[in-house]
Amino acid sequence: MFKRIRDLREDKDIPQRKIAEYLQIHQTTYSDYEIGNLNVPVDVLIKLAKYYNTSIDYLVGLTDNEEPYK
Repeated sequence: MFKRIRDLREDKDIPQRKIAEYLQIHQTTYSDYEIGNLNVPVDVLIKLAKYYNTSIDYLVGLTDNEEPYK
């Protein structure tokens, strides 16, 4: 799961700081999500799925389909 949120961010050349601002959290907290030191709360997963236009299932590795559900 953590690899996907990092890969999506890096693929789009977005700094952690920008994602942290969008999520209204500290950059260090977001960094901890990416490296697996903290579990990502459901509300954050929802925001990330919307931001990247994908599904939570994709973020957590339950599917390899990046397309969001209709």
